[in-house]
Amino acid sequence: MLLRRLREIMAEPVNAQARLDKIVVNIASNMVAEVCSVYVLRADARLELFATEGLNREAVHQTTMRSGEGLVGLIAESAEPLSLSDAQSHPAFSYKPETGEEIYNSFLGVPILRGGNTLGVLVVQNRVRRAYPEEEVEVLQTTAMLLAEMIASGELQSIVRPGADIASRGPLALSGSAVADGVGLGHVVLQRPRVIVRQIIAEDIKKEKARLDDAIGIVRDSIDQLIKAGEEDGPGEHRDVLEAFRMIAHDPGWLRRLQEAVVTGLTAEAAVERVQNNSRARLQRSTDPYLRERLHDLDDLANRVLHQLTGQPLVTANADLPDNAILVARTMGPAALLDYDRKKLRGLVLEEGGASSHVAIVARALGIPAVGDIANITSLVEQGDAIIIDGATGEAHLRPPPDVQAAYADKARLRARRQEQYRALRDMPAVTKDGVKIDLHMNAGLVIDMPHVEETGAESIGLFRTELQFMLAPQFPRVNEQVTLYKSVLDAMGAKPVTFRTLDIGGDKALPYMRKFEEENPALGWRAIRIGLDRPGLLRSQLRAMLRAGGGRDLRIMFPMIAACGEFDAAKAMTLREVRRLAAQGHETPASLKLGIMVEVPSILWQLEEVLARVDFLSVGSNDLMQYLTAADRDNKRVSGRFDPLSPPLLRALKGIIDKAAETGTPVTLCGEIGGRALEALALIGIGYRGLSMAASSIGPVKAMILALNASEAREFLAPRLAAHDGAASLREELRAFAEARGVPL
Repeated sequence: MLLRRLREIMAEPVNAQARLDKIVVNIASNMVAEVCSVYVLRADARLELFATEGLNREAVHQTTMRSGEGLVGLIAESAEPLSLSDAQSHPAFSYKPETGEEIYNSFLGVPILRGGNTLGVLVVQNRVRRAYPEEEVEVLQTTAMLLAEMIASGELQSIVRPGADIASRGPLALSGSAVADGVGLGHVVLQRPRVIVRQIIAEDIKKEKARLDDAIGIVRDSIDQLIKAGEEDGPGEHRDVLEAFRMIAHDPGWLRRLQEAVVTGLTAEAAVERVQNNSRARLQRSTDPYLRERLHDLDDLANRVLHQLTGQPLVTANADLPDNAILVARTMGPAALLDYDRKKLRGLVLEEGGASSHVAIVARALGIPAVGDIANITSLVEQGDAIIIDGATGEAHLRPPPDVQAAYADKARLRARRQEQYRALRDMPAVTKDGVKIDLHMNAGLVIDMPHVEETGAESIGLFRTELQFMLAPQFPRVNEQVTLYKSVLDAMGAKPVTFRTLDIGGDKALPYMRKFEEENPALGWRAIRIGLDRPGLLRSQLRAMLRAGGGRDLRIMFPMIAACGEFDAAKAMTLREVRRLAAQGHETPASLKLGIMVEVPSILWQLEEVLARVDFLSVGSNDLMQYLTAADRDNKRVSGRFDPLSPPLLRALKGIIDKAAETGTPVTLCGEIGGRALEALALIGIGYRGLSMAASSIGPVKAMILALNASEAREFLAPRLAAHDGAASLREELRAFAEARGVPL
């Protein structure tokens, strides 16, 4: 009867305060409670009394408390119900004299949850000391779901005081990691849209229970099919994940909680949402990393059941994108991002995934601003929410206030003007003020990157990541498919060179169709050239495709993660055998063939003389070289920022490479991320680098820096600081001051 009455109230054409007042009156009456109160969490993390039956009405919108303060604050913080027969004896009890609640003893409060996040607290109280039975706790939790939808809809925002926004609809400034440069202003599109449960109260409990059982059965069958389809890949992490997923789907405790929720009068959808809300709230607050990881499995499982119940698609379709979409996802592969219309995408936000992730590479190639590592973002946003992201700082502003919108609109306009200025530099050679020519190359990995070469005036493709084609393909690309890709890249470049890097897979770069081996430390394990030499058929097919595509042209091939001269010797011998094979078959061979290595394994730094006697060129992979030199995983936020690439030891290591190469006249290009940042590029030029390869979006800013720089001044500035052994952690601020004093733009 209570649920039916509340549904009628929700449909009445009254203002938000009147609706809320009627709701608390009906709850108190139905539960034979002398008090019913609703507290709503504000954006400033304070809980405000929004409506009450039984307490002093004058306290409404006046009484507030911090999360964690008093019994109400305790419920908000713990996201757990609290039932007490003598509330005032509880150590967390906080007396608010304006409410007049000192005459009430028994207390029952439940959190108002949505997406596992606390939106407020619903409380009933009585004068007599009594224990609230489990049935009443269930009723109050069910009622809290109705209030959660009312709060999340923004309806209550109309009755708040100025500056006291409701947390669920108020502005949020969130910090993560910078993934792809640029500013994006638009509206949230969830990659996996959350099902909005409109019908909470069941008309027919028996029917809802049958619907729930059917949906769970279908989802279980689909998981079984996924496992069966993957059996041919053998054991591995992928199989373990799916098996764990199946265990949760068949967990009798999970099913029992769902069925009990339906019995209380909820629809099947509302039952799934309620159980998941409670699980999410509990696991989000857990300090156990294993339990927190299970949260993602539970979210995914609940989402699948909800989509099955409603018939909605699991993923937002490309056709459903608005013109200013900011895509929000927990995680995403590079292939998934390419499925969306880039003309409509204004940005990408990820819960998991930083600047080194594969989707980050694609985002940069597409010119889409992106931020990553934004904790819990998929639960904090609603479809259509206004959002601004800054790919340079890793910041996201959810439901931004007008002043923030105006500031970022100005920043976007300024960025557009700068891009125009950079485009005006396109045909100017990158020459310093004292006449030093710097070759600026572009990193690429997709055919869609090719137009950027002309747009930016890049000298060449300094690094073409061939593994992206393999990562995006549903199965191993055949030789002819690879030939088509490499040939299209060479055709698009015309006379400009392309340096193809052979497959750099393994570690975090897993191919979906290749068996994954469990390793204690994948970054130091079976990857890149090690896989190619151990599986020569794989490397031979790629070399064959490159050589055929480069027939009659100049071809450059680079081998990644070479740790010893013998590895390069073996790769070179395999390449030359393929050249002879193609010639014997009547295929045209490359007009010239240059072979080089990626300097990214520290052991090569002590073999430079031997290496330089063998190779035609060197490419410095500063991303991996830096993480191996410092033993700091660049994808681990706890340690990735501990060492600055502008520290003297790391700059000395980089200088040692360029100095040795100069003795033999071997060309060197630096291909890591630091080459695409103006301040770091300034330092690289100061220690002798004359070739830098970077993302297309970085070429303009770096060229503008070069045109204003005096290379000899940079060299003279850095030389004594690198020679000094004073233990300096970084030269960043000194270099910044050097640039600013000389008007060098950064």
